[in-house]
Amino acid sequence: MGSIYRSARGRQSIQGWCTDQLDRWTVSHERMKVTVKEVPTHVVAAGSGPTTVVFVPGTNFNAASSLPLATALVTAGHRVLLVDVPGQPGLSAAERGPSRGRLSWYGAWLGETLKELSAGPVTVMGHSFGAAVAVSCASPCIERQVLVCPGGLARLRVSASVMAASAAWYVRPTPKRSARLLRAMHAPGHQPRAELVEWMTLIARHVRSSGSPGIADLSPTTVRRCAVGGEHDTFLPPRRLGPAVRKRLGIDLDVAAGNGHLLVDEDPEYVAALIGNTGGTRPSPQAR
Repeated sequence: MGSIYRSARGRQSIQGWCTDQLDRWTVSHERMKVTVKEVPTHVVAAGSGPTTVVFVPGTNFNAASSLPLATALVTAGHRVLLVDVPGQPGLSAAERGPSRGRLSWYGAWLGETLKELSAGPVTVMGHSFGAAVAVSCASPCIERQVLVCPGGLARLRVSASVMAASAAWYVRPTPKRSARLLRAMHAPGHQPRAELVEWMTLIARHVRSSGSPGIADLSPTTVRRCAVGGEHDTFLPPRRLGPAVRKRLGIDLDVAAGNGHLLVDEDPEYVAALIGNTGGTRPSPQAR
């Protein structure tokens, strides 16, 4: 497994950005590293409360790029553990899981991480690729899953306009092109944060970005789950994601009006409020 970074200098740039963002975060927190499946995993812990929320970010995102959501979760009265997924840009290991059975590997990684942290029972919140990891995890530490724009259940839709924006961003990265790509991931009328524009520019310059997570191989479970998608999600539109959620998980997809694929950044307070909702449906017998 090779490094996701194009160079040692690029890795330093990415990790320096993450460290700087965490240093600037005004919420009191602790940073730690645990070794899981023989790879270092970086974890940020903040807040306190009866519910522990473990957040698993999506592709190209991590704890440092998810601080608005983390702040909203802490403000809502939860203990929060934000994990940097190995093989994604951040402060964990730079090597990805194996190409074959990758989601199964990541599901096992998450379960061992929870065990290493002595975290349980927990609510796991996953976004996009992070949600695909969550549904691939059969850890007994998990009592509930909150799946936001979940990957791993349906093939991604990539429109011609998104493909063009992505290609331009990747070939000649500039802040303007990063903002264009991020706007495609947001709902109409939403503007990306300056920090995310800076982050995505660094990603294109220094990281070999990963693609679709593929389809998760689900195991039977009685974990309560809820799933929400963005009304304007360009990758996983509700008309495509809704039937997949019903078939694979046996639950209905909730739709967040006026939001896109980056729902966790567009409306972090809305996403944080999903934890306070004691709902969540157990999978129906026909789900597989």
